[in-house]
Amino acid sequence: MSELGFAKAHEIAAAVSRGDLTARAVVEDALSAIRNRNQALNAFTDVTGERALDRADALDADRAAGRPAGPLTGVPFAVKNLFDVKGLPTRAGSKINRDRPPAQQDSPLIERLEAAGAILVGALNMGEYAYDFTGENAHDGPSRNPHDVSRMSGGSSGGSGSAVAGGLVPLALGSDTNGSIRVPSSFCGIFGLKPTYGRLSRARSFPFVASLDHLGPFARCARDLAISYDAMQGHDPDDAACVDRPVEPTLPQLDRGIEGLRFAIAGGYFRKGAFPEALQAIERVAKALGASREIELPEAHRARAAAYVITATEGATLHLDRLRQRAHDFDPATRDRLIAGAMIPASLVVKAQKFRRWYRDEVLALFRDVDVILAPATPCAAPAIGQQTFVLDGVEMPVRPNIGIYTQPISFIGLPVAAVPVPLEPLPVAVQVIAAPWREDIALRVAHYLEAQGAVMAPRPPLS
Repeated sequence: MSELGFAKAHEIAAAVSRGDLTARAVVEDALSAIRNRNQALNAFTDVTGERALDRADALDADRAAGRPAGPLTGVPFAVKNLFDVKGLPTRAGSKINRDRPPAQQDSPLIERLEAAGAILVGALNMGEYAYDFTGENAHDGPSRNPHDVSRMSGGSSGGSGSAVAGGLVPLALGSDTNGSIRVPSSFCGIFGLKPTYGRLSRARSFPFVASLDHLGPFARCARDLAISYDAMQGHDPDDAACVDRPVEPTLPQLDRGIEGLRFAIAGGYFRKGAFPEALQAIERVAKALGASREIELPEAHRARAAAYVITATEGATLHLDRLRQRAHDFDPATRDRLIAGAMIPASLVVKAQKFRRWYRDEVLALFRDVDVILAPATPCAAPAIGQQTFVLDGVEMPVRPNIGIYTQPISFIGLPVAAVPVPLEPLPVAVQVIAAPWREDIALRVAHYLEAQGAVMAPRPPLS
């Protein structure tokens, strides 16, 4: 089995920069891992092998000529297939989009990672049009959890979680509208970062809900999240939501520890329905941080309901023409949710948006007294692929819509979150480290500290 896929991105970059490895050798190793293990994981939908090898050769030539190396030099990465990749149709997990012409230019986030020396090796499986928490796709099949291939990878960035956890690549990009970075991080046992809404450009990526969509990285450690996030920062006028804010590097802050930080545990709604493993994960992280204070996010249950209203209506509006012309080419579950969203009265959408403004003000007020809020990322470890129901707070509930019960009230108001994996048996589960807007540096500092203390880590799956 390849070992490089389970190495950390910064370790690979250091080895390539020193000349201990060539970029070509690293890429060849990644392509071999994809050939050997992707059939079991179903993480990749497209492999850009020729492009990757050409890029690796160019980086090796740069090193031989003495040109400076970037912080991700030689690091293979892959992206959820809603990112534009030059030469590929942007699928967004759908059957319909395969008829689109190939993208003429890469997404800005791909360009920025490649400017830092990273090498794109392909595009990854995802839930159709990102309307998914499971990682199951009716057209491409489910991406599978490397810790147990009968289990969900989480969605909608399921291929991203599976590829990093399964050692195919050390770094991947995904999107998060209601939890689609944090859920796969939890189920697959890896680190993920959902930045503040408006921080990273979404240009040349296929949208889902414009007022909720975020893009961000997955990795096997907090340091790799920081390096990749820093490389992707920067204003982009091609994304109207991307804030014109100076780049604020997080890597220089990573080793500062937690002295002076104030922690609180989200109670009330964020404990209701949690399985024992989710509570155990919170307890372990809170103990490592010395956190005992509990606070309540006001009306979190209504925040989740309002997030559903906005998601359903904005998503439906985006897809109205496709629903009229090619309804039979949708996953029926996605199609039915979008049709239902199209029938929600405008008065409810107005109420949801008004509530959103109130809720944001109320939650931001909590950060006057705390720096970090801890909450479960998912109510449970990964369910079985195809599982339809589970029991939440004593009530049998459908799995698909309820996996994101703890992520939706956070992304609803665009807060930055680092998902940190707790290596429980038999399956990992993650905790959300939630910070105030634009304080990714704090979320990543805490994630790195927890990793150094051994409270969190990306466990290696028992692959054969």
